This record gives sequence, C-alpha cells and structure tokens, in this order.
Amino acid sequence: MNLSFYIAHRYLFSKKSHNAINIISMISVCGVMVVTCALICALSVYNGFSDLIFSTFSNFDPDLKITPQEGKVFDPTTKEFQKIKNLPGIDCYSEILQDNALIRYKERQVVATLVGVDEGFQQLTQIDSTLIDGRFLLNDGVANYATLGIGLASSLGINAGFVTPLELYVPKRDERVNLANPASSFKLEYCYIAAVFSVNQPAYDQNLMLVPISLTRSLFNYEKEVTAIELKLKENTSTEQIKKDIKNILGDSFIIQDRHEQQATSFRMINLEKWMTFFILCFILLIASFNVIGSLSMLMIEKKDDARILQSLGADNALIRKIFLTEGWLISLCGAIGGLLLGLLLCTIQEKFGVISLGNTGGAFIIDAYPVRVEWADTLIVFATVAIIDFFTSWYPVHYLGKKWLSK
Repeated sequence: MNLSFYIAHRYLFSKKSHNAINIISMISVCGVMVVTCALICALSVYNGFSDLIFSTFSNFDPDLKITPQEGKVFDPTTKEFQKIKNLPGIDCYSEILQDNALIRYKERQVVATLVGVDEGFQQLTQIDSTLIDGRFLLNDGVANYATLGIGLASSLGINAGFVTPLELYVPKRDERVNLANPASSFKLEYCYIAAVFSVNQPAYDQNLMLVPISLTRSLFNYEKEVTAIELKLKENTSTEQIKKDIKNILGDSFIIQDRHEQQATSFRMINLEKWMTFFILCFILLIASFNVIGSLSMLMIEKKDDARILQSLGADNALIRKIFLTEGWLISLCGAIGGLLLGLLLCTIQEKFGVISLGNTGGAFIIDAYPVRVEWADTLIVFATVAIIDFFTSWYPVHYLGKKWLSK
C-alpha cells in the first residue's frame, strides 16, 4: 500500500486527541455528500421533465419536418421532393398548409392557427391518443371536419358533434380591402366539429385547429403549395442519416428539423434551468468544502509532532504534504461516493414509486409525481466537479499552512 495513503487512511479513521476534529471531519463528509446527492437528484429531475415535454410534443410533432429557408410556402411537386418521398427510410410523407384564420361559432370568435393536413397525418402522428372527445375525421365526402385543441374549443364554447358548423374567415389573398364593403374582402368556408384533442401544451391546445388541406388551399387561394412537409421514419432508421440525405437533395434552401429542433425553445429553456441549478449547487458545494479546509488545517496542527518524527526518519516535505493532501481527498471522496450512491438510490425510488408528488392539485398536472431520469454523463460530470473543487480546497491548506511549519 502507498505510504502516504496508508498514513492518511489511519489519520482519517483514527481517534484524534481533540474530539472537535472528528466532528468537523464528519461534517465535511456529510456536507460534500448532501450537495453531491442534491446535484444528482436535481439534474435527474430536469432530465425527467425534458422527457415529459418530448413525450407530449411527440404526439403531434413528426420525426422530421421540412420548411423553406425563405418565404412561407413552396411547391412540393418538384422532382427533389419526389426523391425524398422515395427514400428507403421514409414510412409516411405528409403535406401541411398552415396559416392564421378567424374562427367563428355563433357569437364567439377567435383568431387561431389553421393547419391543413392530408389523410397521412393520422399515420404520421399519434393524434388518436390525444383525443378526449369525438374521432379524427377530415372529410366524409359531403362536408369538411375540424379537430380542435381543448383550449380553442373552450374559447368557442363547442364540443365534438355540435351540429352547427364553424365559420372560417381569412382575408382574400392578393386583393385590396374594399372599404365600402369590408366583408367582401374575406373568404368564408364552413366545417363541422369532429373531435377535440389535448396534449397539455398551450401552444397547441389554445391555438391549433386541424382541417383538410383542400380546405386551407381553398381558403388561402393556393393550388398545390404547402408550408411544410412532415415525415415519419421507419423503425431502426437513423434520423441523422435521413437528414443528411435530404440535405444533399434539397441543398441550403430548406430547413430540416428533428423533434428536438422543432421544439428548440422549450428544450433550450429546460437545459438553461438545469445548468443554472447545477452552477448554483456547485457554489453551495464550494461553501461546504470550506469545512474540509478547516478539518485539514486542524489535523495538520495536531499532527505537527508526527510530521517532525517522519522528517527525522528521512521523510521529505513532499511526502508529508502528500499525506495531508491525500487525507483531504479521502474526506471528499467519502462524501462524493456517499452522495452519488444516495442520489442514485433516491432517484431510483422516485422513478419506481413516485414518492415525492407534485401536490394535491386535482389533476392540474400531466403527472402526479416528479419525473426523474438518471444520465450517466451527468453522474460523471458531478463526480468530476466534486473532485476538482475538493482538490483545490485540500491543496490550499496543505500548500500554505504546510509551507509555514514544515520550514521551521
């Protein structure tokens, strides 16, 4: 066994002449352990919320979405898009035409986002799993149908199966407003309510209404144009490889986004909060590590006579410094390993049993308990951070205090 490690190990677990040193050493270990545990738990909870957001958006968002780099619409009938449609990894190809419209039902009216979709949309997304009333239907051969977000349906005071149709108004494209008769400047279409969906995301629930793409083309006066192409990939297909293939076909004129990129703002916010919490806890860890400085300083003062004996036996100053530096590392290592194990245990219990709930809110949240997911990369980052911080807090007293009394 390494001599410096052996002596440091004995110093750590042996009884000191002053009981306060034992107490401070124990406080040092507990301080590092608690903050390390908090780091693991906090990062894992943010990972859980990130997964939760991804799962809610994935009911609506496609695997890949193609939008123009410039302008609002584009022609999807070109040979480039035919090549994309025939790529071996594509399972479903759907055209989307989206724009704002005034939705009116009796005396109520709301400006919402009208999303025109084709028959492949049901295969493209998990729309059926989000429906809370009615069934998804675009057209029955006689009339057009709409599927609304729950917030939008509430604003209009409607539900699936209402017999009175919705009125959809949009300004006539490429026409001037007739000031003498403003109503003539709007195009009007009708559709019935087929279903109501809820994905627990205000951006969708409050604003979106799904209708046939033929209806939106008629309303906005387009023949074949679309605002986006949405793709579903086959199982075990590499998203990055398909993105690369599409990029090679289309060049730089289009934006190709996967699910995370489609909701970049939401995930960026979660990551920002996650790492801000990480740095705040690191600052608390730095404060807790001052206990290590106190414990190590008191130990060095107590063991000054032992250091003189070691010097008499031929030990140099570098060995003595290494002994106390190893002592500081052992204190930090015990705290770090204990904190990691405790944090992983708490995360596992929370993941399995949901012990810590979000409160008795009567279904106000999507889930009942805090979600957690442990990432081993986070665990390594936490361990490395604790090791670096505690290295410097151990080095400081050894370097400065040791310089004083080892030179005497």
